[in-house]
This record gives sequence, C-alpha cells and structure tokens, in this order.
Amino acid sequence: MLTPAAWLALGLAASSKLAAAQQAGSFAQVGNTQVSAMMMFLGNEEKVYILDKTEGNAAQIDGHPAWGAAWDVNTHSAQVMEVMTNSFCASGMHLPNGSYATFGGNNAIGPLGSTGNVGAGAYDSTYGDYDGRKSIRILNPCTSADDMSSAQCQWFDNATVLSMQKLRWYSAAEALGDGSIALIGGFVSGGYINRNYPNTDPEYEGGAAEPTYEFFPSKGPATVMNFMITTSGLNSYAHTYLMPSGNMLIQANISTVLWNPETNVETPLPNMPGSVARVYPASGAVAMLPLTPANNYTPTVIFCGGSDMPDEYWGDYSYPNYNTWTYPASKDCQRLTPEPTDGSSPVYVSDDDMLEGRTMGQFIILPDGTLLVINGGINGTAGYAQATGQTPSYSLMPYGESLASGPVGTPAIYNPNLPAGSRWSNAGLSSTNIARLYHSSALLMPDATVMIAGSNPNIDVNLTTVFPTTYTAEIFYPPYFSASKRPTFSGAPQTLSYGGSSFDLTVPSSAYTGSGNAAAANTTVVLLRGGFTTHAMNMGQRYLQLNSTYTVNSNDSITLHVAQVPPNPNIFTPGPALMFVVINGIPSNGTMVIVGNGQVGTQPTQAATVLPDSVPNSSASGSGSGSGSSTSSNSASGSSHTGAIVGAVIGAIAVIGILGALFGIFVARRRRAASRQHPAAAYAMKATGDGYGSGASRGRATDDRARHSDSSAFVPLQQDNSSNSWNASNTSLHSPYRDAYGREGADYDPYNSDGAVQHSSEQRL
Repeated sequence: MLTPAAWLALGLAASSKLAAAQQAGSFAQVGNTQVSAMMMFLGNEEKVYILDKTEGNAAQIDGHPAWGAAWDVNTHSAQVMEVMTNSFCASGMHLPNGSYATFGGNNAIGPLGSTGNVGAGAYDSTYGDYDGRKSIRILNPCTSADDMSSAQCQWFDNATVLSMQKLRWYSAAEALGDGSIALIGGFVSGGYINRNYPNTDPEYEGGAAEPTYEFFPSKGPATVMNFMITTSGLNSYAHTYLMPSGNMLIQANISTVLWNPETNVETPLPNMPGSVARVYPASGAVAMLPLTPANNYTPTVIFCGGSDMPDEYWGDYSYPNYNTWTYPASKDCQRLTPEPTDGSSPVYVSDDDMLEGRTMGQFIILPDGTLLVINGGINGTAGYAQATGQTPSYSLMPYGESLASGPVGTPAIYNPNLPAGSRWSNAGLSSTNIARLYHSSALLMPDATVMIAGSNPNIDVNLTTVFPTTYTAEIFYPPYFSASKRPTFSGAPQTLSYGGSSFDLTVPSSAYTGSGNAAAANTTVVLLRGGFTTHAMNMGQRYLQLNSTYTVNSNDSITLHVAQVPPNPNIFTPGPALMFVVINGIPSNGTMVIVGNGQVGTQPTQAATVLPDSVPNSSASGSGSGSGSSTSSNSASGSSHTGAIVGAVIGAIAVIGILGALFGIFVARRRRAASRQHPAAAYAMKATGDGYGSGASRGRATDDRARHSDSSAFVPLQQDNSSNSWNASNTSLHSPYRDAYGREGADYDPYNSDGAVQHSSEQRL
C-alpha cells in the first residue's frame, strides 16, 4: 500500500505522467467528475453530461448535494448542474435534433437511502430531490461559447409538464426510425431483481413490476408486453436493438424475441445458449457489430459475459439468495443475426470466449471497427445489498454492499473480422488500478479515446468501504494511438440525409504518409454514436460505415466522395453522431453531425447515393511525419434548442400532472444557501466500395418479503466497514480483499488461502 508521502509524490508527478499517458493501451487519470458517473453521454464535441443517483455528494448546488454535472472535454473539469428528480437507474436516448432525454428513476431519497420524508417518497427535504419514476428530462447540449447557466443549457426536469404514463426504474429505451423512443418495462420502485419469490404474479409482482411499453412522444396508452411477463425477474434494462425491418430485437433473462412496435406482435427467437443471463444484474457486455457495405448493413449482435447462476440463486427484490461475489462470471460469447438476408432462420452462434469472465464488462465500439471491452468484475453481479440469503447481516458482507468481487483492470479488444479463435487480445494494454464495478460507465470521445468514470456499489456516498464511491475519471488510449500520424479532414456537412447526393471530404497530404493510392484505398468514413451509457451498456450505440470512393489529386491530397446514410432510417436512427475518417486503421478526430431532418416524424428518404468511380494517382504521396494533435477542420456543433423540442413534444402528448401539486408545494424549499462547489482537479491533456445493396425454498417461513408498489427494498445503512477501503494502489485487481473486517464472531471467508473461489457441491449447480 502506498504511504501518504507516496500518494503526495504521485500527485506532484501527475503532469509528467499525463504526458506519457498518450502511449497506446495506457490509462490516464484526468480529473474529478464531482458526481459519481452512473450515466454519461456525449452532448457535443466539447461536453460530456453526467448523471448520478440522488446521494450525499460533497459537491453542492442550490444548497443540496449535486447529482448532475457537465464535463469539459478540453479542460477535464466538471461543472455541477441542477437536476430536480431522482434519476437513479434511469434510461436515456438521443433525440433527432441532437438533444438527449432520460426516462424514469426512483422515488425521492434521503440520506443513507431512506425514502423521501414527504408525501410517501414524493420529496425529500434533506437532499431536496423529487420522485423521478415518471420523469422525462430533456437536455440541450451547449458549448463553452454558450452561457452554461442559462435555462437553454440546463436540464428541463418538470414532471408537471412532461412525464411518462407509468413509473419506470431500469426501463429500456430504444429509438425508432421516426425519432420517437420506445420505453419498455422496468421496476416500479427499488430492488435487486424484478420479482418476488416464489414468483406467483409474473406480470405485476403485486404492483412492483411494470410490464408495459409506451412511446415518447406518446402514441397512445401504455400497453402490456408479453415478453416482460415471460422474462419476469431478469428483465431489467432489457437489451433492445432496432432492426432494418422496423422490428426490434429484445433480449432478457434467457429469452429472445423480435417485437413489432406498431402491432405488439412478438416473434420468438432461440433462447440464449447455456442459460447465460446478460441483462442487469448479470450485466453482460452486449453491442451491435459495425454496419458496413460489406455486410449489407445487416445487424449482428454480440453477447459476452454475464452470469449463468441458477434461478434459485437470484433471489428477489430484496437481495440475492446466494453469495454472488463467490460465483464466477461467464466468459461465454454468442453472436446473433436476427434478420438474416439469406432466408435462413436466426440462430445463436458460439463465438470466441472472452479472456476472462466479466460481469459489468462494457463494449465500446471504436472507430477502427474493433470493440473494446472494459470495466467489470470476474465474480458476482451488479447491484448492491446489505445481506443475502446466505449472509444475514451487513457486518458479515466481505465487500461492503458490493455483490461483485475481483475487479478486472485490463481491457481487451475484440476484432469481429479476424478468424474464429483469434478475435480477442489484450496484448499491449495496460491495467487500471481503479476498481470499476457497479455504476461505472465508459464512453467514446471525439478524439477517439475512451472516457471511464464512476463505480459506486453503495446505497449512499461511501468513501471508506472496500469499493468506494468513485469520482476520478480516466482516459484510455486504444492501440491506434501508437500511430505517428493521425488523419485530418475537412468538408464535413452539418447534416446528413437518408439517401441523396454525395458529399466530398478532403484529406490533405499532411494527413498520411506513403502512397496516396494505398492510403485512399484503405480509407473509410464512419458514423459512430456512442449512446447513453449506464450499467455497462450504451443505449443507442451504433457504428455505420458510409460507402465512399476517392480521387487522389495532383497536389497529393485525397478527395473522398461519400454517400449519404442508406435510405432506411431504421438502420441508423435520426440524431447526433460523430463522423470519423479512418486511414489504415487510424482514426481522425470525430466531427459531430446530425443525421436526418432534426424532427420527430417520418424521415424523408431519397434514392441511395450513386458514387463516381475512384481515380488513383500513382505519383501521389503523403507528407505527414512525426506525431501531433489532429483536429477536423470542419466541426459542426450540432446544437439545438430544448425549448423547441419540448414545445413540439408537449403538443404531441397528454400532459400528466400527478406530481404538479408537489412541485408547487415544495419548490420554495429549494431556496437554500448559495451554491458550494468543490474544485475539480483539471488537467489539460489534448490528444496530440460497394454501393448500398439488397438486401428453491429460502427458509423464510416467518419473513414475508413480497414486494408491493409502495414498498422499498432499500433500508438505511446500519454501519459501515469504515477501515476496509480496498487498496487502490494494488495493481492486481483480481486479488481478494484480506484485511481484518472486525466482525464479531464472523469467520466466513469466501476464499481459499490461494485466493480461489470456494464452491461446495450443493452451492454450485
């Protein structure tokens, strides 16, 4: 363990370490996010927006703890933002004009997770938060040129004006081709998994489950989805992917369907092989593979990791029945093409195993078409609890409230185009010494790095437990940062259409080295949407390669003739995306563009773009040399106006004013002492084809734990393992925590002397 003096020296050496941190495969700590990053999304090229659950963060706003922040990409500093309602485990999605919306959350919470003290959880006077379970929050991303304190740059969060029909916590959100958003399922209030045990009411669980779907903007009353009943229990944050047909792939528990959002008709697909759960709290890494002209933009989804725990181990709303932190996470990977174009039936195909099992591992699609998996643990599940069916009290919990152990510090790269057996590698990748477990997040940045933040398997802020509340952000530099030269380009349009005339991008000779013909022939133009990241998933994440040809010019520059988005909005839904030019696998910086007409509604389409033939020039060569920062010279902010989108939405939905009176009664209570923001550590660290074709009993006899809609699974902390903070300086994150716990009469140790997880024959099925 590092001494205080060593930690001081480490801090004083930060600037020199940051300079070296641009080495490919390395991590760099870059500052304090002020609020723990349970949720993040990239608003534009300058700002990442962060949301936390309501909790006692030291950072203050309007006299109460903050749980929202705007992170500046360039200065690596955070500015806290006001959020009115509890966004704990909300879902989120982009809107067509570049704004973002988040949906639902939990009821109002006070210190140590106590239910709000006014109106049966409608408001809490200590933390100053309102019930967020019906909330729809809208944000218009702003830049440093804007007044970040203005109403146009703040969250619109007023459930008396804008709210869902149903209470939703851990719901799924998926954008449709018209820019509207399907909101699916969820809990009614807090809990571990979405069921009672035994499960005698799989539809509503006594009022605690929400099996319906609805749309934003509204398209009618919320309607029961049968899939939410058949997957009862393990259907939180269901994995959802819109298909080119307009149907939606939905996977939860071990079931899979194609669902028609217009008719509510479900077409069953095969079950998940090996009965591996991928949804929360198993939390496998799941992503759609890149959509390219070569695969005719046919979606394939990859599922990796999660847990194959038997049904009885999962428990109920209160907590798991098993000591999850002793159960190894799965390393299994499966691919599924839900809509094959060859007339075959969809089938899961076994893929290469991950290098280690992971729960809460997260896929980030990189501009070079590979997938980074990062964060997570080798044992257990997401979530937190103060007991399990095997461990009756918090004082006996070996990892505090965490239900996972063995943080995985080394990321890995998956290359979907390599032969089977060789698709995974972590060669040359460093390890972080920060545990990134429950409530961690990761996001692709405009400079093609990956931002990692969060980790908080705790009911409230806890800085002294084994896996504490984490505010430190990191940047990970993928392998392509080994290149001596990053491409640049100019000419990016601010908007793209579905079909229509091509556009040209210019790559200067200084942006590449060697033969101009070779560089042009190995150049791709891609759109990448990082999505809304939370709980080891990125809602809306998608990669689309645009068709392109080229002309190599006499001045050694390259003109790229680029097609518009394929004329099917279901392939890449309207809204914001980063455009990258990738030469020989090395990406430029990304430029933000808007796909579509910026409005909710049927998107105009035109014929697929017809491109000119490529024109080579054997005498051309690039003049790029050395290493340096690269920035696209045509940068579109993609900004929009919250007022416009809210106004349009209000005209399209029925206003639900259930919380209206509460907002009126308690808004005066929000006038508190002046804002008190703790300064963040800010480090200035800048990173120097073919056309569109065709297509068991738990022993609870006297313990009634049935959940109802007015109950809460969370209770205030009774104590804290205050001296048990995990040694973050230890580079071996897999090592079990072995310090003395000070537990009276406690002799349970889930590990053998060599650190291996123990299993008895009756424990592991």
